[in-house]
Amino acid sequence: MQPGYDQKLYILAFDHRGSFQKKFFGIEGAPDPEQTAMIADAKHLIFEGMLQAVAGGANPELTGVLVDEQFGGNVPEEARAKGLKVAMPVERSGQPLFDFEYGEDFGEHIERFEVDFSKVLVRYNPDGDTAANREQLAKLRRLSDWLQAHERKFLFELLVPAEEQHLQAVGGAVDRYDAELRPELMRRAIAEIQDAGIEVDIWKIEGVETRADCEMLSAQARTGGRDGVACVVLGRGADDAKVDHWLRQAAPVDGFVGFAIGRSIWWDALKSYVDGKIERIEGARRISESYLRFVGVYEQAEERARVG
Repeated sequence: MQPGYDQKLYILAFDHRGSFQKKFFGIEGAPDPEQTAMIADAKHLIFEGMLQAVAGGANPELTGVLVDEQFGGNVPEEARAKGLKVAMPVERSGQPLFDFEYGEDFGEHIERFEVDFSKVLVRYNPDGDTAANREQLAKLRRLSDWLQAHERKFLFELLVPAEEQHLQAVGGAVDRYDAELRPELMRRAIAEIQDAGIEVDIWKIEGVETRADCEMLSAQARTGGRDGVACVVLGRGADDAKVDHWLRQAAPVDGFVGFAIGRSIWWDALKSYVDGKIERIEGARRISESYLRFVGVYEQAEERARVG
């Protein structure tokens, strides 16, 4: 199966698990059934924001949700019934190195939910620990081979955390690392993952500061005959101004097809709801408006570049 994806894709991401239960509800360790239901209800509110966005004009064929099995409740089934794309994570939450959430049964879980995209979050710096990188690549190759054999799409969220040597090179300034060093490290990471025989359909990548960097990353994603492979921008929980900038750099670039944004869309609204400051319907409205605003930013940037 030739890797790639040929449509626009605007994903609302809320597959957060360990961090979600701790930061919103202060739950440490495995939640009990009552706590699980409470967390699932909060996640359903995020989905209700998506439904409002669709009612407000979002195209269901270009709209997706990224939601987990643990706390997602009925969201995958409801989303599919509305004609939305569904992505679900394969990785175990909160681990520094990639591992399968359901071990040897990962394929069974993918098939049970009939997802459109199987997603992994991977922290991979090409200048990082060689043995750890090799271990991750072996597991990711196994997943890639399974997805290829079963004709399923692979959504790969790549994070490139700074190594100590990189921070030293920029005087400890994370913003400088992001702007000056991370783009090339991202390109090298993508190349190493490809060289390991891992075939990705959509790269979910951290935003970069310039259009030239977006072009470099898209070119790497499509190297070696991977002409249909796409990239989407993730939000990193950043504020609107920063995410807007990343979207405006990426949108005009061939190979970028949208975004997969989570906390930047729903964090504030959901926190206000959980804290009892707003009603449920207001929380959903705010999430809907934030999602639609980011779609507008992306499409306006794309259109401006097209008309010159």
